[in-house]
Amino acid sequence: MGEIYTDPTKRHDFVLLFDVVNGNPNGDPDAGNLPRVDPETMHGLVTDVCLKRKVRDYLQLVYNAPIFIQSRSALNTLKKEAAEELDPPLTEEERSGKRPIPRLRSKLCEKYYDIRMFGAVLATGEREDRLNAGQVRGPVQLTFARSIDPIVPLDLSITRKARTTEERMETGETEMGRKPIVPYGLYRAHGFYNPFLAEDTGVSEEDLELFWEALTRMFEFDRSAARGEMTVRGLWIFTHENAKGNAPAHKLFALIKVRKGEGVESPRSFDDYEVLEPTEEQLPSGITLARLV
Repeated sequence: MGEIYTDPTKRHDFVLLFDVVNGNPNGDPDAGNLPRVDPETMHGLVTDVCLKRKVRDYLQLVYNAPIFIQSRSALNTLKKEAAEELDPPLTEEERSGKRPIPRLRSKLCEKYYDIRMFGAVLATGEREDRLNAGQVRGPVQLTFARSIDPIVPLDLSITRKARTTEERMETGETEMGRKPIVPYGLYRAHGFYNPFLAEDTGVSEEDLELFWEALTRMFEFDRSAARGEMTVRGLWIFTHENAKGNAPAHKLFALIKVRKGEGVESPRSFDDYEVLEPTEEQLPSGITLARLV
């Protein structure tokens, strides 16, 4: 048996802190790819979908984990491949798509890591061969990440010497571009692990261990000029002694406090913040806290 926070039969709630320096953590396509913000408060936002993508990409790159939501293969193609592995083969009635196919749903959960962990809608496909596998509710859910303080999205002008056309080469015209960044932002997200749903999808101890690893290292192989320098600064996992849980998640999250250091007005590094953790005596009965970063 591994660490208590890799036990798939227990409930886990977690807090994730990460920061960005001179980069765009999650561009908004509806705003010219500027960093996402809450327009009322100007706090930065990173979507849960973005964070899950980082986890998927890390596990696919480092461990070659089978991933369902990906860019390399169409979802319906992956469903057909899983259906062909079923024994006995699907009947005409099952292929009609009138009702979900429980055994195809189970096969997809068994085969794909991200379906087991995050869930998926598996009723896609053409009507004549729909391969309706229903829907899977994922045991792992993440909130949007929100910056601790308001951010200042910048849209910088850049130039390049490389020209795209012969006309520009002849005139010597320099091409212009834009680069949206956040000078600095510290973001906080919350997450939940539901052991009852995990039992349904077949989550294992190894699955949980890989998930925590991916969360702590998801930016290490995702470097790009657009995202600047992104770093996971903390992962705190509250583990309950049973599946039902021993305390409300929001009360556990409130025990991790993040505030600006004394005299800091415009944070520009993680050192400008203080992170306060609960003592063992402050934890509710039946709760264990582990910090992985």
